[in-house]
Parts: sequence; C-alpha cells; structure tokens
Amino acid sequence: MTTSARHWWVLATAGSAQLMVVLDSTVVTIALPSVQQDLAMSDASRGWVVAAYALAFGGLLLPGGRLSDTLGARRTFVVGLVGFALASALAGLTPTAGLLFAGRAAQGVFAALLAPAALAIISAAFTDHRARGIAFGVYGALTGAGAVIGLLLGGALTQYLDWRWCLLINIPIAGIALVGALTVTADRPTRRMRPDLVGAGSSAAGMAALVFALAEVANRGWADPLVVVPLVTGVLLLVVFVIAQRTAAHPLLPLGVLLDRTRGGALLAIGLPQLALFGFFLVLTYWFQQLLGYPPIRAGLAFLPLALAIAVGSTLIAGLLAPRLAARRLIVPALVVMAAGMALLVGLTPDAQGLYLTRFLPAEILIGLGLGCAINPAVAAATSGVDGADTGAASAAVNAVTQLGGSIGTALLNTVAATAAAAALRTAPGPDAIVAGFDAALLTATAILLLAALIVALVMPRGRPRRPAPAAGREGPESTPDSDACGTTGTSGGAKGASPVA
Repeated sequence: MTTSARHWWVLATAGSAQLMVVLDSTVVTIALPSVQQDLAMSDASRGWVVAAYALAFGGLLLPGGRLSDTLGARRTFVVGLVGFALASALAGLTPTAGLLFAGRAAQGVFAALLAPAALAIISAAFTDHRARGIAFGVYGALTGAGAVIGLLLGGALTQYLDWRWCLLINIPIAGIALVGALTVTADRPTRRMRPDLVGAGSSAAGMAALVFALAEVANRGWADPLVVVPLVTGVLLLVVFVIAQRTAAHPLLPLGVLLDRTRGGALLAIGLPQLALFGFFLVLTYWFQQLLGYPPIRAGLAFLPLALAIAVGSTLIAGLLAPRLAARRLIVPALVVMAAGMALLVGLTPDAQGLYLTRFLPAEILIGLGLGCAINPAVAAATSGVDGADTGAASAAVNAVTQLGGSIGTALLNTVAATAAAAALRTAPGPDAIVAGFDAALLTATAILLLAALIVALVMPRGRPRRPAPAAGREGPESTPDSDACGTTGTSGGAKGASPVA
C-alpha cells in the first residue's frame, strides 16, 4: 500500500482534534486563580472547572465509541467538532460560574464523541505497518504532550490575554479540523446495531460516579459519604456493565477487545502510567509556583522540555523501533525509564542552587522519552487487529483508560501528598513538610510505573503475534476490503480478537 499526501491530511485533521481534547484537560489548571477571582467562586467549587469536563468525558467515552461505530467515524467526528466549539464558546463567554461548569460539562460530552472517532479515523487510514508506526507516533506525541502543552498555553494566555482565551482558542482549532473532516475523510456504510442501553447506562453512570468520587477526594477525604457512596456505586455499576457485555447481542465494548493478551496489556500500558503522570503534573505545578515562586508563564515554560521529550520519544525513537520490535520489548524498558525520572525528583530542597537544570530538566527528559516510547506501540497494539465494526469501541477504550488513569492519579497522589505533608507538619513545619508530601507522591508514582512495567512484562506476549491469514479475495494480510486508504471504518487486516502486530 502506498501512503499518499491525503493520508497525512487525515492525520493532521484527526490529530488536531485529539490535541484540542487533551489540551482542555489541563489548559485551565494554571488559570484557576484568575477564573476564581473573576467569577467569585468559592474554594470548594473551583475544582469543578476541571472536574466537570473530566466527569462528562470519562463517563461517556464508551457510548461515544460505539456511536462512532454505528453512525460512522466521520459523521461522529463532525458532530463532536461542532458541539465542542459551541460548548467552548459558552464556557469562554460565560458571566457566571454555573454556566462555566455547564459549558465545561458540555465540552466533555462532545469530547467523548470526538476522541474515539479521531483515533478510529487514524487507525483505518493507516494500514501499512511503517506508515502506521509513524502515524501512531504522531498521535502518541499529541496525546502525551498535549497535557503539557495545555499547561504552557494556559499560562501564556492567562498572563498575556485573559483566562477566557484558554477556552475560546478551541473555536478556530475546531474550525480548521472541520474543514479537513469534510474534505479529506470519507465515511463507509456502517452496520446497523441495536443499541446496548444497559451497557451504555451502566458504563456512563459507573464511570461518572467514579470520576465524581475521585474529584471530591482532595476536598473531603476517602471516608466522606459523598466519596464512599459514589465510589461503591461506580464499582457496582461497572460490574453490571461487564455482565451486560457478556449477554448483549451488540455489546458496547466486546470483551474480546479486552481479553486478548496483547490488547489488554497495551491498555494497561496506557492507563497505568497516567496514574503517575497526572500526579506528577500536580506536584511539579506546585513545586514551580509555590516553592520556587515561578509566575504562570514561567511555570508553563518549565514543562516544555517534557513535551519535547515526549515528541522525540514517540515519533523518532518509537517510530523507528516499533515496526521492528514486539510491543512488549519497547514498552517495558520505557516504563522503567519513566520510573527513573520520577525517582530523580525525590529528596529535593527548595534552596538548592541550579535545581531546575540539575534535577527537574533531566527528570523531565527521562519521563518524556519513556512515555513517548511506551505510548506509541501501546496505542497501536490496543487498536490493531480489531474487527471494523468494533474500531470505535477499541478507540474509546484507549481514551477511557487514559482519562480514568489521569483522574485516579490526580486524586490518589494528591491524597498521598496531603497526608504525608500533614504528618510531617507535626515535626517539620514550613516548606520541609510540603516537600515531604511531594516526595511521598513521587515515590508512589515511581512504584506505580515499576508495577506497570512488571504487569506488562507478564501479560503481553514475548514475541511478535502472528498475523492472521488473509481471507479469500484479499491481496495480502494488510488489505482491507471494507475500507479504502482514507476510509473511516475497519483496521489493518485481521479478524475480531486477533492479536495485533506492534
């Protein structure tokens, strides 16, 4: 198969939408003090500027993925773009905190349509293994670096323009992506399926309950009824969801997508590092602004090497190695490198000289390179070898584990840091107690990454999975009769449940 310029326009279109979705997870983080002052928010309510987006996004990702399969990826993509732009306008122009929360929640709803459709478009367009590796390298760089770029962009827009531009900037991005969607992507006929209402309801409500509980942990603690009840309810609803997927005629997330060793291991390799990464963002944000006294723009710029390292790891290193190595052989060492970067930040003192150049910069480079090298083969393995009708569901699973991993990581490491700081405050008041909390969070993040490396090493196959034999009438193992080069349904050749080649 020949990869044409049209393919790269498809990648640019879907990639810009994915970047926009990831940016909005963090772009308002540095702007929160300005937002709170402008809209007269209380300390208890300000967290919902971030949580409202995560709640809707995480809760509706799996139904959004199935809608992409049912309605067609391009159609879902276009609806998601238009809706996201309108929601961004509402949130950016709002005169009240309530409308801001509503706009952020609406952004999450349309992001849940947009993200799986974008990944399904990329997965269907690139079936040649070399081009596919490069495409997922770019996608991985956007996914991994997008959160960092959001911090940088949020600091710049807040300091030099106004916090509202952190939201309004989405409108021109969505407009450019919409032009691309209407000109360079093409929908294929989709298979009509009876909607899995039980699966959709239980997954959306269960994930929303989990995200709500985890968003409230930092303010209320783990023992508060408003945390415990949603947490237990969320777990029970997800159990109902799993049972429903076993019996539904057209399940929202076919269990075969998860039970394949390569694909299941890849989803773990995507989700578990997010536990460490988003907690790392939280710790470094406070390190830079609270302990080192950086203004917003400088705090955002301090994250820039991390974004560059993710891009290098995902596009240059993993882009070259992923077609030659089994996914496991690249992912496991990459996670260990990330853990080494986290460990490098333990034991710092705020008054040390040259702290950024000697500790923060090397740590960001290690973490970025490791994440970039892990996410490229992991995303490719998680979405390869899936039946065309389940491409959106597999893509939604990738985004779901990313979003839930980030939400859980932020809540978990924030709780660890606060608990350790409170304990240290009794014997070492002042900045030393804060540093003790950050050290505890970073050690926890390091342990999570090492555990992720061990799990992936045990779960994923040691060698390259076999390619499925071509069916009659196909030209080869990578031929896809139900999709042209730039179509939006189907993936690289393989039957449902087949192990992908990473």
